[in-house]
Amino acid sequence: MTPRRCAVTALLAATALLYCWNLSINGYGNEFYAAAAQAGGLSWKAWLFGSLDPGNVITVDKPPAALWVTGLFVRVFGLSSWSILLPQALMGVGTVGLVYLTTRRLLGSVPGRIATGGALLAGAVCALTPAAVLIFRFNNPDALLVLLMTAAAYCTVRACQAASWRWLMACGALLGFAFLTKMLQGLLVLPGFGLAYLLFAQTSWLRRARDLAIGVVAVVVASGWYVLLTVLWPASSRPYIGGSTDGTFMDLVLGYNGLARIVGNSGGSGSGGFGGGGGPGGNGATGTSFGGTPSLARLFSNEFGNEISWLLPAALLVLAIGLVLVARRRLERDLALGLTVFGTWLVVTGLVFSYMSGTVHPYYTVALAPAIAVLVGGGAAVAWSRRSTVPGSLALAGLVVAAGGWGVIRAWRTGYAWPVLGVVVGALTVLAVVALVVTRRGGRRAVASALVLALLAGGVATAAFSVSTAGTAHSGGIPTAVQTAKSGNGFGGFGGRDGDRGDRTRPSEGAGAPSSVAPSSSGPSAGGSVGEKGGAGGPGGGSRANTELVTLLKGTTTQWAAAVSGSQSQGTLQLTSGRPVIALGGFTGSDPAPTLAQFQQWVKDGKVSYYIASGGFGPGGGKSEIGTWVAAHYTATTVGGSIVYKLV
Repeated sequence: MTPRRCAVTALLAATALLYCWNLSINGYGNEFYAAAAQAGGLSWKAWLFGSLDPGNVITVDKPPAALWVTGLFVRVFGLSSWSILLPQALMGVGTVGLVYLTTRRLLGSVPGRIATGGALLAGAVCALTPAAVLIFRFNNPDALLVLLMTAAAYCTVRACQAASWRWLMACGALLGFAFLTKMLQGLLVLPGFGLAYLLFAQTSWLRRARDLAIGVVAVVVASGWYVLLTVLWPASSRPYIGGSTDGTFMDLVLGYNGLARIVGNSGGSGSGGFGGGGGPGGNGATGTSFGGTPSLARLFSNEFGNEISWLLPAALLVLAIGLVLVARRRLERDLALGLTVFGTWLVVTGLVFSYMSGTVHPYYTVALAPAIAVLVGGGAAVAWSRRSTVPGSLALAGLVVAAGGWGVIRAWRTGYAWPVLGVVVGALTVLAVVALVVTRRGGRRAVASALVLALLAGGVATAAFSVSTAGTAHSGGIPTAVQTAKSGNGFGGFGGRDGDRGDRTRPSEGAGAPSSVAPSSSGPSAGGSVGEKGGAGGPGGGSRANTELVTLLKGTTTQWAAAVSGSQSQGTLQLTSGRPVIALGGFTGSDPAPTLAQFQQWVKDGKVSYYIASGGFGPGGGKSEIGTWVAAHYTATTVGGSIVYKLV
């Protein structure tokens, strides 16, 4: 095996170790999606549509592509923490490998060893981004989204270099499936990829236009088949599309999970009380409960800064220097291609995240990790190859200062390992800059020492934070990175002083606040109705199930063991009992499914054993009309502190 292959193998093995190490600490991760994967492992229809239960009442509030993967793992290996979380870890290793391959291909004009080193650095940066460590060890859809977008970027580079419509078609197909993973977010990179092909494909303008048309058709076909399936499949025999107002997929795309995320006005049933979708306590106008005031500063502050900003200044510096070189026509074609593909990725996606007024969560920023990685790794390699020149030395020093300096500031603002980490990184940064200047024309050992110091200065802070994140248990719908000295017990760093998670008003447990740190934090689940003390509840879960209630459900033989308002406790009960549980009203409890008439018929037919009263995630306790009907016709009993109505 060649040294290069050994190095790449070591990078991927280390990434796999980081992402898989003690993976079961996260339990089932986001129990909302874990329950849907469990359902998909039992019913092919539930797998196809992404239903919350194998009886196919209602789907999750996202497209099902990510659930297709986890559902297959559950079907093959059985339900466990590993079968739910391992697919995302493997997606992370694949993403890091693609980042390496893409960067190495773009650095063709750089000397071989330096190009390989830059590509390895890019892969390491991607692997050690805190948002990546968080999400590739968790079962939110973003892991598959990032893998597909990175693969599409690789195909774009290959398409541009070979003027190949086939590679462009592959890119379009991948982005089509990215759409089926997280809708419009998967298409944010599309304009930049198209621009890159127009500018850099070495063929006629007519062929470029034709090839782009083929790529667009591939996007439409790869995503549209599922949309068409939901239209042609009779609504009476498929689950209701969760989060929509009318049970259609396109309403979900354009409303709750589409434009509402950007402008903050859902108009969909899925918004519940969140104003634009997807989480508790949100404000549809500003999204301040999750992202703070929309601005360019968002990505550098609070939990956003913790998860993505460590090397963002260095990436932006590379982008700025690259644009200057392009303007002066001093950048090779492949390097300009990479700058276009990943620069537009970073800028467009970063601006959307910065100015979203609807629901926005810090972990979304994992979508920026590959772009930052390629820019930093590629930029460092180009600057290193020109280190004997004054501009090259200045660029290297600037990258070290941008990475190390911001690492010191970030550690201080969060209180993470402060002041030790700040002192160490600060000293390394100073030493690295001095070494780079002194050894500009030095011997091999001196140059190697300068390189090691530069890598340590730029990478120690983000690596330490990422390793700590990997060692932290995560659950619930809104996972955040490691807790720090300035962290409270809330969602994690969205308000108050930068990095201080304790200076904000926390949504009440009864409102369904997801646990973001550990499977068992404090307070009863669902207002004390279905969880034991120690579960934080909320869609996505993290609550410990009421053991007496679970035992009761295990003894049922009906189509559904129970029905409960919303997904706040549905996932926990279904996962722990192994029996199907209806999430009345879907994610928020406010979707119009099932209707009262449908539920009454199911009860009449003896298909539902119990109704469990609980506080829904949305206002008014979710499907309150069903709860009112049940309370009027059946007698309440108490099971382990939960109010239960026996229906059969």
